[in-house]
Amino acid sequence: MTDYGHDLLFGSFITPTSAAPDRVVALTRASEAAGLDLATFQDHPYQPAFLDTWTLLSYVAARTERIRLSPNVANVPLRPPAVLARAAASLDLLSGGRVELGLGAGGFWGPIEAMGGPRLSPGQSVDALSEAIDVIRGIWDTSTRERLVVDGAHHRLDGAKRGPAPAHDIGLWIGAYKPRMLRLTGRKGDGWLPSLAYLKSLQQITDANATIDEAATAAGREPRAVRRLLNIGGRLSSQRTERLLVGPPAQWAEQLAALVLEYGISGFILGGDDPAALATFGQEIAPAVRAVVAAERA
Repeated sequence: MTDYGHDLLFGSFITPTSAAPDRVVALTRASEAAGLDLATFQDHPYQPAFLDTWTLLSYVAARTERIRLSPNVANVPLRPPAVLARAAASLDLLSGGRVELGLGAGGFWGPIEAMGGPRLSPGQSVDALSEAIDVIRGIWDTSTRERLVVDGAHHRLDGAKRGPAPAHDIGLWIGAYKPRMLRLTGRKGDGWLPSLAYLKSLQQITDANATIDEAATAAGREPRAVRRLLNIGGRLSSQRTERLLVGPPAQWAEQLAALVLEYGISGFILGGDDPAALATFGQEIAPAVRAVVAAERA
């Protein structure tokens, strides 16, 4: 068993389509009404069919009261990290500490380059994200009055002023699949945020956990300092099946509890645009998973 002992988080993964902005806001509010902890949004700034994610985050923060908000994940090649850090801290202050920050190294390099971003190799993109994390944490660190200097190959600051500090310790959750990104997650991340649809098998979670844990330990960190989250999809139905997350709520609860206790996942973010599914996820499945996990941990 691999259980890192974190409190469980349940959230939604909403496509920020510009064709129906009212529906995007309604799904966010439905997520909050369902009792979900988190609403997250794809960030593809080169996609004109999407609302700008940071503008959307700011807007829905003003239209909600409790739910936490995050990009899933921020496209760092098109969002300068010093500016992103100040934007996240500002929204965290304005929203009463409700912002988390998913980070991605990029991947669709043609559209990124078309928008004025750099075209990076896989290795360069990991190095650039590592530097970006240093920039973000440096901007947030107001414990010192020293001007911030970062002399990276991709991101450079030459005496930037620090601040503002966010209202709470914003989690940096990294979308990672390959070994270099997983090692970066272990060294510098607060969370690992892959999508189940992109994993070949559950064994890949076990292998990734081992890579993250090893890198965290080598960096002098406790492996449990890195929360393990998972973007999920599925289909609710009345009949049980042998498939993962295809069946009734009770089956979902059993399978998600197993992912907590056997694979260390402590955050589940459901993709889709069905308010009824979000309600079932928040009001039936999440409490059932929490009950099973609490009983096992006890």
